[in-house]
Amino acid sequence: MKAGAIGSGQGARRVSDWRGAIARLLRRVGAAAVLLLLAAGLVLWWAARWTPDRAVYPVQGVTIDGGNGEVHWGSIKAAGADFAYIVATEGAVGVDAHFARNLPGARDAGIQVGAIHRYSLCHLATDQAANFIRHVPRRADMLPAVVWLDYDDRCPDRPTRALLLSELATFLAQIEAHMGKQSLIAPGPAFEADYRVTRGIARTTWLRRDFFEPGYGTHPWAMWQANDYVRLSGADGTVGWNVLAARGETR
Repeated sequence: MKAGAIGSGQGARRVSDWRGAIARLLRRVGAAAVLLLLAAGLVLWWAARWTPDRAVYPVQGVTIDGGNGEVHWGSIKAAGADFAYIVATEGAVGVDAHFARNLPGARDAGIQVGAIHRYSLCHLATDQAANFIRHVPRRADMLPAVVWLDYDDRCPDRPTRALLLSELATFLAQIEAHMGKQSLIAPGPAFEADYRVTRGIARTTWLRRDFFEPGYGTHPWAMWQANDYVRLSGADGTVGWNVLAARGETR
């Protein structure tokens, strides 16, 4: 046999071995990708259904807003919601389009209900209070209102802490006079880190952290939004799932 033929055969075997190695690698990568997708799917499935243990937190409820579409409150009740906090207003002019329908819907299903105002750093406290008072009725059976405190990319204003606390105190005084009861404050972690609202405003606190108890805030929490990814058959998208601290306790 000629040397050229031998060399050609060895070259062909090397090419074949190289192609085989690539094929095996691709099969392994594909298998790993499938496993990762399955794992991610299981995590998402678990996250959409996880709620804290009722033996530890007997009273649990939902956060609902316009993004949840037409809510079927009977299904929300059947899912275990004892109460619901519904987004009502935002800033000086914002009104959740579904609030007026959600409020009586929750009551008719036997769910205690309260209103949320999303506070804006770009509007005066008095204007925001007027917006809330205009759209949220005063009723003895309403849960205390909640002031949601978060940054908003649409609002570039960052007032000093002293100004924020002063404006927030004005807002609270006006809506509490309307509602006849004190409100809760619900600062997000970043907002609380910058403004230390729980140190400057003496109100019951509602803190937020998915899957793990929140550790921020000057005072122990009375309510915890434990999972913002829960999916229920009675609402579009995801809802927030909340728990109250056990009776007589704050955490």
